[in-house]
Amino acid sequence: MTSNKLNIKLKPTEIEDLDILFEFQLDKEGGYLASFMPKGHTDKAAYINKYTKLLADPTVNNQTILLDNVIVGSIAKFVMQGDTEITYWIDRSFWGQGIATKALKELLKMETARPIVGRVAFDNFGSHKVLEKCGFVKIGTDKGFASARGTEIEEYTYELQ
Repeated sequence: MTSNKLNIKLKPTEIEDLDILFEFQLDKEGGYLASFMPKGHTDKAAYINKYTKLLADPTVNNQTILLDNVIVGSIAKFVMQGDTEITYWIDRSFWGQGIATKALKELLKMETARPIVGRVAFDNFGSHKVLEKCGFVKIGTDKGFASARGTEIEEYTYELQ
């Protein structure tokens, strides 16, 4: 349930945030739903190295999500194969509170390029709802190897015009 009273803020991600954000993405249930995890996602040095480079990339907008000044997740805009895309991750202990929806609405105020794409595993119903509440429309499906599941799964593509 989304609450307008949530004290959500986005701030540019800093190197100091990466230790906490790394821990969030180690959650097995969260990884299962995210599905398309990078190789070696449990390697902290590789994670820190990758995100340190991304923080310096001007085409990527990495934001840390704060709830009452506590880090609860991350959200980002990036460009892949010419498409502007979004991604987000909320610490599982904060799921179901409307944080991802509010954070995405805030990011969409900053990032005005359209169309913008969101991709989600077929059974990640929470993320389907987040995208739909923010005006994204399902435009297609694809299949890909979900490393977190060790198998190929269906992925839905959503777009905001």
